[in-house]
Amino acid sequence: MEINWVVVGWIIDMILNGVVWLIIAIIFLSLINMTDTWTKKALEFMVKIDEWIRKFIDNIFDWIQKKNLNVTFSIVLLIIFGILAQLGIIPKLIT
Repeated sequence: MEINWVVVGWIIDMILNGVVWLIIAIIFLSLINMTDTWTKKALEFMVKIDEWIRKFIDNIFDWIQKKNLNVTFSIVLLIIFGILAQLGIIPKLIT
């Protein structure tokens, strides 16, 4: 009985490829899991900053209305909103 070395080599190749792909999958799944936690932390940080900005703007509006400083602080608010628009925060506040 002869051994078909082509078939034996093919089986060994399939087993080694499977092991290599298993190692690659384990590495990349752990990297995906790690970056997923980083993404969650970044989103939580963005939510905190967004809430802080909303609270800050509301407090500014309330303070201006209480002090009746409409003309003076309209220029300051124009500058603040210009900066926020350039940073792309204004569209986030609107939605």
